[in-house]
Amino acid sequence: MSFTQSDLPDVDPATFGDRPHLERVKILSRHWAEYGFGTPWMIHLFYVAKIALYLFLGVVFASFTSGFGGFWDVASYWTEPIFYQKMLLWTMLFEMLGLGASSGPLAFRFSPPIGGVLHFARPKTLRMPPWPGKVPFTSGSTRTWFDVVLYLGIVANLVVLLFSDGVPKDGQPADSVGLLDPSLLFPLIGMMVVMGLRDKIVFLIARSEQYWVAAIFFAVLPFVEMIVALKIIMCTVWIWAAFSKLGRHFSFVVSAMLSNAPWFRSPRLKRKLYRDYPNDLRPSKLAAFVAHQGTVIEFAAPVILLLSPNRTLTLLTVAGVVIFHLFITSTFPLAVPLEWNIFYCFSTVWLFGLHMPPEFGVTAISPLLLAVLIGGMFLFPILGNLFPGKISFLPAMRYYAGNWATTQWAFRKGTEDRLNTNIVKAGPNQIDQLTALYGRDTAEMLLQKAVAWRSMHSQGRALSSLIGRHVDSYENYDIREGEFVAGNLLGWQFGEGHVHNEQFMQAVQERCGFAPGEVIVVYVESQPIHIRRQQYRVVDLALGEIERGYVELDDIITPQPWLENGPIPVHPTDSPASSRQGSSAPNRHAGGQRKTTEV
Repeated sequence: MSFTQSDLPDVDPATFGDRPHLERVKILSRHWAEYGFGTPWMIHLFYVAKIALYLFLGVVFASFTSGFGGFWDVASYWTEPIFYQKMLLWTMLFEMLGLGASSGPLAFRFSPPIGGVLHFARPKTLRMPPWPGKVPFTSGSTRTWFDVVLYLGIVANLVVLLFSDGVPKDGQPADSVGLLDPSLLFPLIGMMVVMGLRDKIVFLIARSEQYWVAAIFFAVLPFVEMIVALKIIMCTVWIWAAFSKLGRHFSFVVSAMLSNAPWFRSPRLKRKLYRDYPNDLRPSKLAAFVAHQGTVIEFAAPVILLLSPNRTLTLLTVAGVVIFHLFITSTFPLAVPLEWNIFYCFSTVWLFGLHMPPEFGVTAISPLLLAVLIGGMFLFPILGNLFPGKISFLPAMRYYAGNWATTQWAFRKGTEDRLNTNIVKAGPNQIDQLTALYGRDTAEMLLQKAVAWRSMHSQGRALSSLIGRHVDSYENYDIREGEFVAGNLLGWQFGEGHVHNEQFMQAVQERCGFAPGEVIVVYVESQPIHIRRQQYRVVDLALGEIERGYVELDDIITPQPWLENGPIPVHPTDSPASSRQGSSAPNRHAGGQRKTTEV
């Protein structure tokens, strides 16, 4: 890896595409294990500069508050409650503009490097209402001028709040300049509800399960109750994030993530993250150990920070949590939730370091309010772990645990370009963005490396097996990572497979009119916490669903990313194919792999 040059596999890009698909996955997954994506250093410096800009502008905007000095005198006002409120809303605005998570090259956004405002402020782009057939005035998948104005109204509301002065509020510190005016917060809260019903993408990009909920606390709760409620938000995130990592998926995430960390440069050490590089790329015991150190921190820290009256223990825990989030930031994970992690460092210090129990502990508020807060914050995570197909993994707080809903798309050669010609979006397909930078052959190899990265995760084995089961030959199709397909067409992606489900597929088909067999999509749902299997669906965009069933957890964590022994066993349960053929749908798997399917 150099400052300007990517670290690419030692192959000829011009002939690499002639190799069988699974052989390419084998080469690229092995390369990932040693070099990650191979991103040049200047890309990481771009993200470091973006974090610095985020912090600088946030402090500057927050400093425009009556009673504060100049923005350079941060020490005089950073402990003010309104400063924290404004930094949270600035983070929300930063995300909504598309400047935060899922921006730039590590999210496969090259030209332009963001979606966000370039998509949501543009009429005729795609939108995804959560309940189009049930909530009046939300049907359709086309962004209207109403949606554009609503989005810009939310942005304007946030800007007004950033420049507003404080007003008195019950329980605020005696020397405080006040807190945000609830009359300015209620329009934001209301507009976000309407936007969420019109387009779940905007609601999710705003990280509403945290920031929108916090805005409600800002508006309706007295000062002490507000601080405790904000603490409960953070502790809920940590606890459920830890809980979601108790399954078999998370070790796969950590081995692939650390292989991509820019500071972890030794290929020899990276190989120790895998059982037997290059033959066995399942995560090693070392990778599992590293993974669950974070799990321990996320379980233990909330308990200490909420309940401990010992100042020394609290401050040590605050320091540990800050280091934990800085470590995550330093790995530059592909979804690049960097500003979120930096804000959590600040929030940990501000909420728990400055506002300790018992004055700001859970006993400082009424038992009824405490029960409502905990019950409300735990509701969606509980439902999301039991019924992952019904709840987005963001409000379910199953962050970066590897247990994701995912899709993989197979475009018959020559058909992918219809996404450019028939769908309004902020930028061209990723293949075209990369071709302008590297040429077509290298661009294709880089996109295939994203597929190989997915294959290194547990559900990736299921995706590859099911794609091979429903195409005449891998080599007749361009195989694409579904998250990047959706991110380019929807203006945002963050590992949320629900945004590229059948609703999204139908919107794409309505505009592009693919013929039968031209686009095959495999959708694998998250694993429920109490069932060791994952449901899947296979969709031909022209025909609709052609198969559904499940895969066993043990079957998807056993093989190598390149399916060395053929496709994993799949279990069709309800499909036209399975009803015609009995217990097994026809297998059209190509590329020299096994022709039979275990059921």
